[in-house]
Amino acid sequence: MFRTGSLPAKERFDCWREVIGRTRASEVATTHADDFHADMRSLDLGPVSLLRSSFSPARFWRTERMVQRSDSEMCHLTLLLDGGLALTRGAARHQETFGRGDLHMVHSSHPFDLQGFDTRTTGPGEGRIEALGVDFPAALLPFPPHQVRDLLSRSLPTREGAGALLPDFLLGLDRQAAALGPAEAPRLGTVVVDLVTTWLARELDAQAAVPDDVRRRAMVESIRTFIQRNLHDPELSPPAIATVHHISLSYLHRLFTQHSQGETVAAWIRGQRLERARRDLADPALRAVPIHAVAARWGITRASDFSRAFQAAYGLSPREHRSRALSACAGE
Repeated sequence: MFRTGSLPAKERFDCWREVIGRTRASEVATTHADDFHADMRSLDLGPVSLLRSSFSPARFWRTERMVQRSDSEMCHLTLLLDGGLALTRGAARHQETFGRGDLHMVHSSHPFDLQGFDTRTTGPGEGRIEALGVDFPAALLPFPPHQVRDLLSRSLPTREGAGALLPDFLLGLDRQAAALGPAEAPRLGTVVVDLVTTWLARELDAQAAVPDDVRRRAMVESIRTFIQRNLHDPELSPPAIATVHHISLSYLHRLFTQHSQGETVAAWIRGQRLERARRDLADPALRAVPIHAVAARWGITRASDFSRAFQAAYGLSPREHRSRALSACAGE
């Protein structure tokens, strides 16, 4: 974690530029050097790095000479969360502007000029650019360089397929960064690259280039995300999930158990529902919500079923868990 807040104002930008230089081989400049503000958190996921950053408006550029001098052949994918970015590249100086929710990618083998700017129209002080970045070796993509080049520096769609799944997955990783164990990191890095691969393959109309194992892992992640979004629905079931994903029920069961250490789809749904209910029962803000209503909120409509499953999973009843959790909160 890097923060400029504890540094003298005159030193902040130079420190930030040094930190950025470790992740992006580019020049950096700003008109806010006298009072620069920035935060950055890095999460290593095997060969993949997830970077959460917030910074005052600044410009980043990489020249042809810099490419020739040193090229790590890395892809840099950016999900913009706030502020604006204007990206210029190529001899024609083509420029594209990105706003909140946009995804774009640059490659260390190609020069670029990226300007971050404040998109606010009112309010004191300067706004910050907020972004999630994903860095990974270009060699992990199964596409030839000329195909990848066609995707650079333009806004990539995020409304359907893996493109819709990828932002949610990255945001979820960022939220859970502090809780992730070292053993989970390589697997999650693989999932990130799988999702990027299947997403770009659709844009390139090159689905045949995606290895079968990548396609399967991306499908499992899509299934998990669909389940998490629909836990509240009591009708959520393996047949419904198979229908939505246009696969047979038998293939769903086989695919899920292969990629979930043998756990079945139904067991995973039940575990996710119980964990969400367990969290809500420990929330002081929800102390007045009846236990059966908490269960129903997560798709478990029969109170007796919920009580038995909760006892089996956690070794105490929902009422006992709530009482202990709220007592602990009150004693803090």
